[in-house]
Amino acid sequence: MSSKEFDTGLPSIRQVQTLIRDQQLVEVKLTTGDTLAGALSWQDANAICVKGADGENMILMRGAIAYVKSGI
Repeated sequence: MSSKEFDTGLPSIRQVQTLIRDQQLVEVKLTTGDTLAGALSWQDANAICVKGADGENMILMRGAIAYVKSGI
């Protein structure tokens, strides 16, 4: 499997899929220090999409994410 393939067997991928399915609110801390809040809409091998309270979608590259915290 190449590093670009989406490995749904990884625990982190499965956990994010659960957050998407359950539409749980999350806090996403970026490596820049910025913090975003909202519900995850989708993920792929390179990015995740967070829908903010204003309804806007924010596409975040995985490398820019420091952590995702659920249950906020």
